[in-house]
Amino acid sequence: MAAADPAVRVQYLLHLGDNTLILSQRLSEWCGKGPALEEDMALTNVALDLLGQARLWLSLAAELQGGDADEDRLAYHRDAPQFRNLLLVEQPNGSYADTLVRQFLFDAWHLLALRELTRSGDTRIADIAAKSLKEVSYHLRRSSDLLVRLGDGTAVSRELMQDAVDALWRFTGEMFDADAVDAAMTAAGSGFDPASLRDEWLGYVREVLDEATLKMPPADAWMQRGGKRGVHTEHLSRLLAEMQVLQRAHPGASW
Repeated sequence: MAAADPAVRVQYLLHLGDNTLILSQRLSEWCGKGPALEEDMALTNVALDLLGQARLWLSLAAELQGGDADEDRLAYHRDAPQFRNLLLVEQPNGSYADTLVRQFLFDAWHLLALRELTRSGDTRIADIAAKSLKEVSYHLRRSSDLLVRLGDGTAVSRELMQDAVDALWRFTGEMFDADAVDAAMTAAGSGFDPASLRDEWLGYVREVLDEATLKMPPADAWMQRGGKRGVHTEHLSRLLAEMQVLQRAHPGASW
């Protein structure tokens, strides 16, 4: 198989890195505000895991891009339309139920995606995926367990969890959409077809929601898309304004 064009590889890596970077930033907003000390620490640790993964993906993207690119420039000096993350991960934290459901829906996809990438013909991608897979396996166990505990908990917790599932479901469809970048990387043996993950993801999500006594929305419900094309909700611009303010005000600053 012919290797994918370097520009295509960069876009693919940005998609992977932006997902983890933006979700890490969202989770970090809970630091010091968690519903319990244990959860505060757990959310912070998951955020740190995702930030570490983002650094690996973005560092490789910067290396391939060349010039003056580095992980910080990619993280702090791109505007919202240049980000390629899924719409799901940029959604506001809302209540703890919203945060947990967002995490669960993403974790269930993330583990399957990383599993596929460990088989990538691109050894650099495969190595990062293998390292990340160990962390994400824990993330999914944790979010699945909490989903069940709160969904099958009190009437109040169940209502909050169901509302969160219903509100966030429309952002899950684009996880399984393949674009030209996905197609090129798959053809080169370096990526995978996102659509191939859908049935397994739906099966796992349905199993956990059933155990949590929560109703899964229709699999064929209308879905909101655009993140992979740089078309985002207004929430991303607000998130970036806070995340990037120091580097934008003092370019190149370091501790």
